Amino acid sequence: MKLKICGLKHSENISEIAALQPDYIGFIFYEKSPRFCGDNVETLRATSLLPKHIKKIGVFVDETAEKILATVQKYGLDFVQLHGVETPDFCRSLKQNMKNIQLIKAVNIANISDIEKTKNYNSDCCDYFLFDTKTHLPGGSGKKFEWWTLDWYDGEIPFFLSGGISINDVAKLKEIQHPLFYGIDINSKFEIEPGLKDLTLVKNFIEQLK
Repeated sequence: MKLKICGLKHSENISEIAALQPDYIGFIFYEKSPRFCGDNVETLRATSLLPKHIKKIGVFVDETAEKILATVQKYGLDFVQLHGVETPDFCRSLKQNMKNIQLIKAVNIANISDIEKTKNYNSDCCDYFLFDTKTHLPGGSGKKFEWWTLDWYDGEIPFFLSGGISINDVAKLKEIQHPLFYGIDINSKFEIEPGLKDLTLVKNFIEQLK
């Protein structure tokens, strides 16, 4: 089970979290998010110092392809995560213009019919899905959807699970047996404040997952 820690923006905190050896660290480039990392010089320096085996993910919401590509180059991103209403055509075009950069498409889930939306996206559009909880606002909500709906996903693209995951969910996460369950995405339930992760809480979570 891969671990993605998302929504970091403070340089010292980024370095501390990196020392815990997650597989992925996510940086949010959506200006309306309280975790927006912006064009912060410290964040740019901290991301440049991350070891290569920790993959850097940039999270965007209905951004232009030009802005995404420029941010990928500036921050040396390994992945792009699209968390808006980006169409399959947009994802496909963007993916074709990103050399060696993988694409994650977030799918917001409230019920089984939302799982069906994944059928519009094939491997030409994205490399992974991220299943999150549907709300009236884009981005994370800190709330869970009903994980049993994952049983209805019968596609071929691996997925990350997101949405209100906390340290109390380790046992339930280990019970998920879906063959395409690739990784976990944690964020708000491990924060001291938006964008600042609780190092002890994250460390305990990682130890319990092992």
